[in-house]
Amino acid sequence: MEFNHYSVLLNETIENLNIKPDGIYVDGTLGGGGHAYQVASRLSEKGRLIGIDQDADAIAAAGERLKEFGDKITIIRSNYANMKEELHRIGVEKVDGIVLDLGVSSFQLDTLERGFTYRDENAPLDMRMDDRQSLTAKDIVNGYSEMDLYRIIRDYGEDKFAKNIAKHIVQERAKKPIETTGELTEIIRASIPMKVQVTGGHPAKRTFQAIRIELNKELEVLQNNLDDMIDLLNPGGRICIITFHSLEDRIVKTNFKRNENPCTCPSDFPVCVCGKKSKGKVVTRKPILPSEEELEVNSRSKSAKLRVFERV
Repeated sequence: MEFNHYSVLLNETIENLNIKPDGIYVDGTLGGGGHAYQVASRLSEKGRLIGIDQDADAIAAAGERLKEFGDKITIIRSNYANMKEELHRIGVEKVDGIVLDLGVSSFQLDTLERGFTYRDENAPLDMRMDDRQSLTAKDIVNGYSEMDLYRIIRDYGEDKFAKNIAKHIVQERAKKPIETTGELTEIIRASIPMKVQVTGGHPAKRTFQAIRIELNKELEVLQNNLDDMIDLLNPGGRICIITFHSLEDRIVKTNFKRNENPCTCPSDFPVCVCGKKSKGKVVTRKPILPSEEELEVNSRSKSAKLRVFERV
């Protein structure tokens, strides 16, 4: 299958990167190379783009798409959590811009054997972004305690029926292991009142999202690496992050605000004595949202939010 991924908020992201033709840029979630292609096309022969992704299919697809740019492009198979180490390994200390698109690609959603989708009955419960990882969604569904399942569905899926869903999963797996996306979907359906299912969208969407986030440590990776990414930026360099989940957006918003104003002194102190210096400024006081035109073309864009921070 061709690696398809609609590059959400593409024009807005490219515009806010303030690309310098001779700069060094990093796409930390390379995917099919949509954002990367637009960055590379604006670089001179002295410019450089480093693309990072943990998905083997994405690496292959992006490599094909970006090969016309030759030596300007370096592609690395890794998690963006390792960005600082990977850049230093290839001799790059600072960069002029970073892009993260935290959405799941259309390829991942539509390739049934990847197990991301709740729309097929016979797909394996996988959901790994990196198939070198041993833990799968099946392991979580069949191995986590009822309390831990409740916690991740409540926190990462923000599902008010999390307790009932977790209880039903544990009851059903006691009879036999839950092995397919279809089996899990039916258990979720049985846990949610029918009147809610009629009006609330697909009943399995939130639980599948929660399991995927837990499995791939998506929020943990984001939380733990934002400061390092900001430190990688040259003065005037920008980091553009597209989120699709309220918890992701909250992490980015809070981090950007803290890096702009890190002072921990009490508000009644006349001068700052903590010594913590601002690393830059938040460019987007409110997140940039997809246009009506984009939403008409790609409905999966509807929860996307772009936030931008500039190093000073």
